[in-house]
Order: sequence, then structure tokens, then C-alpha cells
Amino acid sequence: MDVKDFNYELPEELIAQDPLEDRSSSRLMHIDRITGAVSHDRFYNIKDYLKPGDCLVMNNTRVIPARLYGVREDTGSHMELLLLKRREADIWETLVKPGKKCRTGHRFVFGDGSLKGEIIDVLPEGNRLIHFEYEGIFEEVLDALGEMPLPPYITHKLKDKSRYQTVYAKYDGSAAAPTAGLHFTNELLNEIREMGADIAEVTLHVGLGTFRPVKVDTIEEHHMHSEFYIIDEEAAAKINKAKEGGNRVICVGTTSCRTLESAADDNGYIKAQSGWTDIFIYPGYKFKVMQGLITNFHLPQSTLLMLVSAFAGRENVLKAYEEAVRERYRFFSFGDAMILL
Repeated sequence: MDVKDFNYELPEELIAQDPLEDRSSSRLMHIDRITGAVSHDRFYNIKDYLKPGDCLVMNNTRVIPARLYGVREDTGSHMELLLLKRREADIWETLVKPGKKCRTGHRFVFGDGSLKGEIIDVLPEGNRLIHFEYEGIFEEVLDALGEMPLPPYITHKLKDKSRYQTVYAKYDGSAAAPTAGLHFTNELLNEIREMGADIAEVTLHVGLGTFRPVKVDTIEEHHMHSEFYIIDEEAAAKINKAKEGGNRVICVGTTSCRTLESAADDNGYIKAQSGWTDIFIYPGYKFKVMQGLITNFHLPQSTLLMLVSAFAGRENVLKAYEEAVRERYRFFSFGDAMILL
């Protein structure tokens, strides 16, 4: 399947640069995934699309302020570092810019020197393993020095770090936000529970591999980076209860979808577990668990757009995207949402 089959034209001014003041006031496009029929709404009405007994599955990962700015200890030249994945206690896989001249043994200093790092290995794909040195607790040092790792298409500086977190974020570990969840408020979550739908929380620490462009011509040649996930007993029980009762399992975001589809058995049931997943979902995939999806609008030719197309049909999805452009929807991380049922 050709990657170009998932392209669409997007005016640059439709890329949302800032979050809305009210999380839940974003626009909501409803797509009938069978017929492709589209309707328009607001996210604060999301409960109107839910039924008692439905189970919403949300990713409760927390984004860390993973972007650091520092200098080379030997040359004083400025550099940018992005934390991707914790390998051991103080060893992280990172993306270094500019990275071409950064070799094993090179050292960096961040901020006032309260954090230092040394490259201990250069990985085949170009990422660096860095061992960090600091006093106290790493997370507190990082919170003081780091910035939120906003995607490159967002050029505005984020004034409030909490706006790149879901209101239910709990466990540190992500290099990017599960953005479909940014639309929910605590009030909206309470309304959803009160109307009889259940909420199950899973954890998948989002890596940048999910958002990297597909650089091959055919989809089948693309390889996803692995990400760590956790499903506890409570979440597994809620998901299985919905399935056994003939109710819908609706994923909030592609990361929740990938977690469930990685963990499910052949009959679509979930056991409590943790592990790494590099599942790549594209048209032709047979979903085992997910029966509905809440998601944002994704980049052209991205793996996320391919996942949505696998669920609702490529033609249906691209047609809906064309309408979203005509209707001036806001796109990507801080943009509007869609629900596919």
C-alpha cells in the first residue's frame, strides 16, 4: 500500500498553535465509520454519543518536560536534547541537536550546572544514550530545567505546562501527550460516569516514534518504535465487562487503541499485563477490542492517520478530512476532535 494514498492538503493556518481556554469547547466531528456520514458538534456534548454500559479507555500517562537546552562542556556550543526513553535509573535514550559531531565521551551542562550528562553510546539510528549526573531527585531537577516537548509544527511558546497534560495524567514517562484526551475536563468525566458509562485507565508512555514521518514508499516497509504499556487488573475487568455485556469499548486516542490491540487475545479479551509494543495498525487490520474511537486530526501520511483509516475506511476518513478543511477545523495536537462510531 502506497504511503501517498494517505496524503491530503492542509492550509498552514489551520494548524492549532495554542490550546483553547476551555478544553471541552473544541469542535467535534462525528463520523459514521460504516457509511462515512459526517455531522458537526462541540466536544462538551461528547456524552450524547455514549450509552450506559460503554467503556471509555483513556491513557493516563504524564508528559515529562523532556526538552533540555544546554552547552557542550568542551566547546561551549549550544545544543538541544530531547529525552525519549529511560533505559536505566540515570541513563536515557535521547535525541541530540545538532547531533552529527556529538560522540561518545562528549559532556553537556544544563542550566546552572545542576544537571550534567555524558554520551555513553551512539545507537544505530542516531539516538544517543546519555548518563546524567545531578544532586537530589531527577524529576525535580528536570521540572526546573526542562520544557514541554511540543511538536515542531507548534511554534508558539506554551504559557501553562498543564495544558499539554490531560486532567487525568498520573504516571510520568511520555515524550508527547496523548492529545485526544486534552479535550476532557473533570466535570465532563463526572457527567460521563453519572450517565452510566465506565472509564478504564491504561498507561502507554508515548515516544516520538509514533509521530515521526513515514520515510518509506510502501506502508508495509515501515517499522514502529516500541513503547511501554501497563494494563492493571481494574482496567482489564472493566474492558472485559463491557465486552461481555455487549457494550462498546471506545478508545480515547490512538495510544489507548494500540495498547488494547497489543494486549488482547484472539477473542478480544484483556488480561492485566505490561510490556513493550511496536504494533503498526493500517488498513486491512482486524480490530479485536476497539469499537469506537475519539481522536484528533492527524498529519498527512502519518501512522496515526493510517490507524484511523484502518478503523473507518481510508476513503471515509480522507473525505471527512476534506470537509474539516472546508469547515475550518483546527488541526493536530491543540486542535479539534472527531469521534468514530
